Amino acid sequence: MSNAVMNRREVIATGAAAAAVALSGVAAQAAGPKLSLRLLETSDLHVNVYPYDYYRDGGDDTFGLAKTATLIKQARAEAKNAILFDNGDIIQGSPMGDYMAYKKGLKGNVHPIIAAMNGMDYAGCTLGNHEFNYGLEYLDLALHGAKFPATCANVFKADGSPLVKPWLVIERDVVDEAGGAHKLRIGVIGFLPPQIMQWDKDHLAGKAMTTDVVEAARRYLPELKAQKVDVVVALCHGGIARSAPEKGEENAARGLATVAGIDAIFLGHQHLVFPGKDFAGIDGVDAEKGTINGVPAVMPGFWGSHVGVIDLTLEQDNGAWKVTGHKVEARSIYDRTPDRKIVSKADADPAILAAVKADHEETLAYVRAPVGESSAPINSYFALVADDPSVQIVSQAQTWYVEQIAGTMPELKGVAVLSAAAPFKAGGRSGPDYYTDVKAGPIAIKDVADLYLYPNTVRAVKIDGATVREWLERSAGMFNQIDPAKTTEQELINPAFPSYNYDVIDGVTYKIDLTKPSRYDGNGKLIAPDAHRIVDLRYKGQPIDEKQAFIVATNNYRAGGGGNFPGCDGKTIVIEAPDTNRDVLVRYIVEQKVINPSADANWNFVPWPETANVTFVSGPAAAKAAMPKGVKVTPAGDAPDGFAKYKLAV
Repeated sequence: MSNAVMNRREVIATGAAAAAVALSGVAAQAAGPKLSLRLLETSDLHVNVYPYDYYRDGGDDTFGLAKTATLIKQARAEAKNAILFDNGDIIQGSPMGDYMAYKKGLKGNVHPIIAAMNGMDYAGCTLGNHEFNYGLEYLDLALHGAKFPATCANVFKADGSPLVKPWLVIERDVVDEAGGAHKLRIGVIGFLPPQIMQWDKDHLAGKAMTTDVVEAARRYLPELKAQKVDVVVALCHGGIARSAPEKGEENAARGLATVAGIDAIFLGHQHLVFPGKDFAGIDGVDAEKGTINGVPAVMPGFWGSHVGVIDLTLEQDNGAWKVTGHKVEARSIYDRTPDRKIVSKADADPAILAAVKADHEETLAYVRAPVGESSAPINSYFALVADDPSVQIVSQAQTWYVEQIAGTMPELKGVAVLSAAAPFKAGGRSGPDYYTDVKAGPIAIKDVADLYLYPNTVRAVKIDGATVREWLERSAGMFNQIDPAKTTEQELINPAFPSYNYDVIDGVTYKIDLTKPSRYDGNGKLIAPDAHRIVDLRYKGQPIDEKQAFIVATNNYRAGGGGNFPGCDGKTIVIEAPDTNRDVLVRYIVEQKVINPSADANWNFVPWPETANVTFVSGPAAAKAAMPKGVKVTPAGDAPDGFAKYKLAV
């Protein structure tokens, strides 16, 4: 190669390098401003404003919007630009919510949770499934009192028009890192579980309809993006399913995160915390960083236990803002020490307490009113391992009520009545203090509400003996399979199985054989056709006739398909009562004057060898409760998250 050619190439290379340096300098000069946007979330507040447990009639530092408000103030003070949203399940879920719905009413009154939120500068909210528990008229009155808008893209009126706005555009003044002022347009879109049409059929049939979450996102996001928004936030009142995304699912976050154009997702409904160990090991989910398919997402527990925080870094490129970074955390209002003590991390905000003081005091008077007496204590510490008085009393009341109605219906006269009830307060994700514990003596409304948490209405279905067996097989998914030959520790309870799906059917006797695998998966799908856990199923002491007709008393949630139980799809309902299960329980106690809630031990496990180390967890207060019948329970030390461990023998 000649020197001339080499020199020419060197000149070209030098020129290119110089040009690159020059271009990089231009790029540096042209680089747009950068800013941080803090997105804050509450979810699943369920009318818990005061840090006060109305069921136990005492203060509690683990929940309450008044405490959450203090953390929100702190989070806002740390950031130049912050905006707050709520993710649904606002107006139902505590005795204060029931007091407003059933006693005081909203005509002329602002709902107390709304009054509290009005003082916190919420930018908007979406609807949760429990917003519909008291009907559409009540929901409309509640939202009318809010100083912030509601959005939900997958619920509609009967004529197909949106029930609330499917999306919002919120314009905020923001400050970049150099102190420059800008206007930021934030697009907000909301979603809820489409299953509300089953869960609240009475209130919604013929009046509303829902669509799939992902389908709704794809329908409305182009409209929202057309408003020239800079950031899109999805308020999803749903969580993260472990199974692959499918149409119509209840917890649709993984599918939603695949829809292009969403910059951040707020989660809820599952009453869990994300980021965190609750969601480890799920495809596409980073449980440490808080992302789903790369999209930042947060779930802030329940009842105001946490504040969800998503920090977005935005940079301007050719006049358009782009998200270039993110950080996610869920901040708790309390810590739990190794010896189970609660350490508060936030004082209650006096202004929030003042906003609902009158309603709080009226609620206290409401829940303290006595309705009868109990001859024995009622607790749920062992409700998942033995027949239990807290479930027994509900079944007795349901049977009493449904037998009266069935006796007036010629087509049902003489048909045997059974009753299905589940332990609603049994620890789990709600913590080691989340158990029913009613002392012997006078029973107040607060105690009845403690026994039956939800404003369900009574339903009864007509099924045959074979379906009774399948119902119990589905319920038995609560338990892990036990290897009787193992001597190492085996956990009895499947933590992913919610206790409200553990139905005990009263009026029959049966045993559960845990050496067999579960016949149904967590979603109620038959997965082991040859497996049969339910054995020795009897009615009046005789093997059940699988062709015999039975009436099973239950609630609107279960009878309408909630939990996907065999025989419960809405088509087998023969009694649709106007009364709530809770009101029936109150009426039963008033009628009886004195109740005896002792469990009759109508179910148990098939025994396993004493060498098998089978354990379960309960609240630490279980140590002071009477031991259940038919099983042997032995303390086995402490368990994580404040629980106590017990060994179970049969």
